[in-house]
Amino acid sequence: MAKLKPRTLAGFMELLPAPQQQMERIMQTLRETYSLYGFTPLDTPIIEDAQILLAKGGGETEKQIYRFQKGDSDLALRFDLTVPLAKYVAMNYGQLTFPFRRYQIGKVYRGERPQRGRYREFYQADIDIIGDGKLDIANEAEIPSIIYQTFSRLGLKRFQIRVNNRKILNGFYEILGLTEQSQEVMRTVDKLDKIGPKAVRDILVDDIAVAPETADEVLNFIAIKGTNTEVLSALESYKGKSATFDKGLEELTTVTRYLAAFGVPEENFAVDLTIARGLDYYTGTVYETVILDHPEVGSVCSGGRYDNLAGYYTDKPLPGVGISIGLTRLFFVLNDQKMLNDAVPTAPAEVLVVPMSAEQQGYAISVATQLRASGIRTQLYTEQKKFKAKINYAVKLGIPYAMFLGETEEQEQVVAIKDLGKGEQVTVKLEDAVAIVKEYLEKTKEIPSIVE
Repeated sequence: MAKLKPRTLAGFMELLPAPQQQMERIMQTLRETYSLYGFTPLDTPIIEDAQILLAKGGGETEKQIYRFQKGDSDLALRFDLTVPLAKYVAMNYGQLTFPFRRYQIGKVYRGERPQRGRYREFYQADIDIIGDGKLDIANEAEIPSIIYQTFSRLGLKRFQIRVNNRKILNGFYEILGLTEQSQEVMRTVDKLDKIGPKAVRDILVDDIAVAPETADEVLNFIAIKGTNTEVLSALESYKGKSATFDKGLEELTTVTRYLAAFGVPEENFAVDLTIARGLDYYTGTVYETVILDHPEVGSVCSGGRYDNLAGYYTDKPLPGVGISIGLTRLFFVLNDQKMLNDAVPTAPAEVLVVPMSAEQQGYAISVATQLRASGIRTQLYTEQKKFKAKINYAVKLGIPYAMFLGETEEQEQVVAIKDLGKGEQVTVKLEDAVAIVKEYLEKTKEIPSIVE
């Protein structure tokens, strides 16, 4: 029978063991940081009823969604983690405690054209806070402050969280008489970094039928730049013309003040009036995060405030705010730009236990069991191969220590432990060997996943 050539579909990432370990290390940092802020883990199904997922997808969602029939069921793969969260909260409202704070790291699916750094199957890492009826504005500042802490813990320094408010945009378009076209205008403006101001203006005028002078006002508005204080000051000139705009400016000013109070340096966040977010369910503060040295990649972390997302599933008002890290895209950029720290251990174990002959296998099993009970990841090498092959196995996997157990070691109830990086070997009691490995583990905990 002819053999099939193995292949992976375009737009789907598969990693070799070492980079997969680096990805897992990043995920672990995310989980630890999110947990530090009192978020609980959650998982939701990858496959949902298509009607549920599309209730308020909006924008390009229907074009990108993976949708299929199974019997009489109309099914779809989730395209983000926020809509399934809204369904989950509506279903379990009576059993949850509010504000409900959850984090989720999971795969989502979008049938867009694959390109560098963009995938059809990719991990998102989300945090969201859902309120019961109301949700204080302070949450809209805490969410990006958590992202600041997360990225800082990973080792990133040159990143910027860009903040805006949809009410400001809605109010501004109301002032210009563009309320009916506001969603189309915002989606167009959201492409500014990708296509440039001239192309944005052409779309506004030619495709959305915005008057040329009005299109110029839109471009002048989103071009307001400067420090956060300067941008907010410039927005004051629009006050009094729209209650929606005034409310948005008040919220944006508050979020900016609280972000500083949360300890986020101004170089890591900026008021940016071009940020709108393409999904229609955002109603207040919106965020996008870029790596400053790689703006061509676009946002690697985005989100915002939503008030009506759960309205398709329940009459209860369940406002929320959240942010999502495009983890697969972020990992691609870090790997592509050689920013993943090679000093991060990627071995599947800290110790390889090597019995020198079949007679020592019982002792080797006992030693490996005790190491694991001490919290040390341990492999037991039982293949009957030459000594050099056993060492090469550990070296290729990057395992830092090998324990050699021969007849003498078993008789004296000791182990010969070798630091494979330094080439140093000592014979000690097992508890002393455990202490050696744990000292190594303490040092590796402080190694950041990313170097700039």
